[in-house]
Amino acid sequence: MSASAALTSANNYFEDFAPGDLWRHRRGKTVTEMDNVLLTNLVMNTAEGHFNEHAMQQGASGIFAQRVVFGGINLSMTLGLAAQDTAEQVLSEVSMTGIRLSNPVFHGDTLYAFTEVLSAAPSDREDAGLVTFRHYGINQDDKLCVQADRTALMKRRSHWGAA
Repeated sequence: MSASAALTSANNYFEDFAPGDLWRHRRGKTVTEMDNVLLTNLVMNTAEGHFNEHAMQQGASGIFAQRVVFGGINLSMTLGLAAQDTAEQVLSEVSMTGIRLSNPVFHGDTLYAFTEVLSAAPSDREDAGLVTFRHYGINQDDKLCVQADRTALMKRRSHWGAA
């Protein structure tokens, strides 16, 4: 086994993904106020619903009575939770489509990630193949909050010296 192969999982190469596979990722992440407010401000999102509690309580937005977590954070956390199983052997991120943010996430909610393999196909590279994943972010109440399709160019095990 090569030194770099020893640093990653043995079961997340191109050959390990088949259409129809469904993965439940091990960890969850509770979304904190700091996650939301800090990152919302860092990306210069000016929607008050993410950082102005008083306005939300006063009904300024007319939708929620409390701050809602910025959807970009929810998407990023879902992808991050799935990364241990679906990103270690990625050579290139090819596309992300079909992003849906279907339920609000609030401070204190916990997100869990699931991934479905939509397709696995050869690429024009001998050492890699294309895998299309559908990632799901589910909250603690089993409500679907995030969905996104991601295609990645994945290493083939046989070409990288992995056992």
